[in-house]
Amino acid sequence: MAEKTLFQKIMDRELPGDIIYEDDRCVALRDINPQAPTHVLIVPRKPIPSLDDLTEEDAPLVGHLFVVAKKVAEREGLDRGYRTVFNNGPDANQTVDHLHLHLLGGRRMGWPPG
Repeated sequence: MAEKTLFQKIMDRELPGDIIYEDDRCVALRDINPQAPTHVLIVPRKPIPSLDDLTEEDAPLVGHLFVVAKKVAEREGLDRGYRTVFNNGPDANQTVDHLHLHLLGGRRMGWPPG
């Protein structure tokens, strides 16, 4: 059996995490190194290492992550807008090998990012 990812350990309550939403398919937790006043990670319970590991069967799950992002944004009062981001691989600064959607808001975002 593969070692659990950091996010699996948080979901299993083996490590602390500020979980603000959860359902049977994902959890949303506050990032420990926020890049905006609101920085939440939406993490599927299924341990998919990266976007490159997605399959067609994962499409409904990925769609669900965006629906949850919308719900969390509403709860967090991000009525002036927010950004959602997937980092994929080391050049994109993906630091945990478990797919997760970043939800950032609470300030004006610059463009281009990065």
